Amino acid sequence: MSEDYIKNDDRVLIVFDNRRRWIRKVEENKKFHCNKGFFEFNDIIGKPYGLSIVTNKGIRLFIYKPILTDYLHHFEFKSQIIYPKDLGYIILNSGIKSGTRIIEAGTGSGALTSVLAMYVQPSGHVFTYEVREQAHNIAKKNIEKLGLGLSDYITFKLADVKQGFEEKNVDCVFLDLADPWEIIPYAKEALKPSGIITLFIPTTNQLEKAYTSLKANNFTEIKAIELIEREMQLKENAIRPKTWQYVAHTGYLMFTRKTEFSDD
Repeated sequence: MSEDYIKNDDRVLIVFDNRRRWIRKVEENKKFHCNKGFFEFNDIIGKPYGLSIVTNKGIRLFIYKPILTDYLHHFEFKSQIIYPKDLGYIILNSGIKSGTRIIEAGTGSGALTSVLAMYVQPSGHVFTYEVREQAHNIAKKNIEKLGLGLSDYITFKLADVKQGFEEKNVDCVFLDLADPWEIIPYAKEALKPSGIITLFIPTTNQLEKAYTSLKANNFTEIKAIELIEREMQLKENAIRPKTWQYVAHTGYLMFTRKTEFSDD
């Protein structure tokens, strides 16, 4: 059966509105239950994604094929995840593509880890370091729950990056740490020539310390940005920005390239 049609064991995104959304595994002869009623999974098996179905309470729900950002909203996390508004910019400006070898420090909930693995497959790899055992275990569980086989492209390491990285000649190092300036010399050793360091930094004082360290380690092409997301209110005859901003400051993104200086 085509991937455009719902099969037993598929995962589907079930939507009532922007707040009430569920990802569930389709199981023959079983029901999906929520506060809007229930429906039989048998009634959607063999039908195309994008259909709607009415529950026993007369409430219409919509059935979609989930994409990675849908899964991220269902991650278990103990710290702030990197939001989609930042994820896309990170991918483009870090040069992430199929075949890329990347080091990530730290893993956190595994949100960025999963996105990186999605883009580096099938010939690339993500080496992700986390010093906190609880976060390390949660990230592994989150990514396994996706059911996308991304763990095949990830090596999870429970280790302190202040001891350096085992990998060498990687294309990119991503740092999401409280004190990334301490890790920049190790990142430089791990990178191939012209490789990229990408940093996610919450505050301006951290940004300044990271910049000073990058300059001291001869990195060039340094830039830092902040992305602000503003959602629109969509109502007939009243389309305008929403009263409450959806995602304002999350962090600063910094990008730089490894440069080799000659004595000539």
